[in-house]
Amino acid sequence: MSKFTPFADESATFAIGKLNVENRLDRVSLFGDLDLTLDARGLEQAKALQALVNQVIGEMEARTLPDVLPTAPVVKVSNPF
Repeated sequence: MSKFTPFADESATFAIGKLNVENRLDRVSLFGDLDLTLDARGLEQAKALQALVNQVIGEMEARTLPDVLPTAPVVKVSNPF
């Protein structure tokens, strides 16, 4: 995960178990599932998740953030069919 810098690009991705992490310039998206089992593997995955969250928080705290991120306007297009 050392190559992953939150909010730095539109293409970086990685997985922790079945939890997928996708980078964007304005968000970090998490989807899937992750079972943190009570074993060495579960501990390793928990630490990876903790490192990710700490990295995301660090990037966010280093910036001036809006109260709410504006959403892009919806653009209607005609049905091509």
